[in-house]
Amino acid sequence: MLERYELEAFLTLAEELHFGRTAERLAVSTGRISQTVKKLERRVGTPLFARTSRSVRLTPVGRSLYEDLLPAHRQLCAAVERATAAGRGVLGRLRAGFVTPWGGELLTAAADALLAAHPGCEVTVREVPLDGGVRALLDGTLDVQLATLPVREPGLTTGPVVLRDDRVLLLPAAHPLAGRPSLGPEDLAGLPLITTGGANPRYWLDHHYPRRTPSGAPVGRGPTAATWQEALSHVSAGRGVTPGAARGARYHPRPGIAHVPLRDAPPLEYALVRPTAADSALLRAFVTAVAAPEAARPRRDPPPG
Repeated sequence: MLERYELEAFLTLAEELHFGRTAERLAVSTGRISQTVKKLERRVGTPLFARTSRSVRLTPVGRSLYEDLLPAHRQLCAAVERATAAGRGVLGRLRAGFVTPWGGELLTAAADALLAAHPGCEVTVREVPLDGGVRALLDGTLDVQLATLPVREPGLTTGPVVLRDDRVLLLPAAHPLAGRPSLGPEDLAGLPLITTGGANPRYWLDHHYPRRTPSGAPVGRGPTAATWQEALSHVSAGRGVTPGAARGARYHPRPGIAHVPLRDAPPLEYALVRPTAADSALLRAFVTAVAAPEAARPRRDPPPG
């Protein structure tokens, strides 16, 4: 049987893949994390992480153990949070926002579960436009948002990450690159990239809409879009291309658009973000409900192609 600290150290390191960040999250020394993992590996009888001077990654056995333990850990945390909430009384009103339809499904399922357990509270879920950034959190019109990372705004707390997805490039179906099995970062050179603006900060835009390829070749700029429907309309009209999530092929199917996987690109990550100063039993219960129930999550489809 794993001790609680061993379980938390293993799961946190599996998420961070970095001993320093894991130690920081758990408020202990890096050495203690290393000792705990080594002890666990001796108990299991095989390495759980492959370590080099530059990287940490899960071994196949480590990945299997992570996938087996994570749902049970989340259920345990959810049970404790529900008991705590019941003792404190989960009351009040919560406003949650999402950008993607799969995020909307996840938040709505969590809200329904929370309301069933605590009928005295009120949870509203609404869409945030593509160019909205996290402005609604900063101006107080939302209490929590499932946002696309990175988010580095002062006064906001980010985490946990509740969804990850592979990246694709959306192109007009007749584009010469649309028939490729995959595209790399250098293939963006010269393409007119449909971007967004609004409240999204520069670091966020540079992360999702690079201005140059890794080799330094300039990436073009197409029209801007305030919503995903605008972006899709621009692509289908042949005005440019835009990056997106692999599962978007299922949620935004259009005959005039091809979704081509982007290789060598970090996955898209969606995390719950809320004001650091905000704290309530209702907010904590909602965060737990979103992060914990695997059954409530949208299915992860394999990237097309």
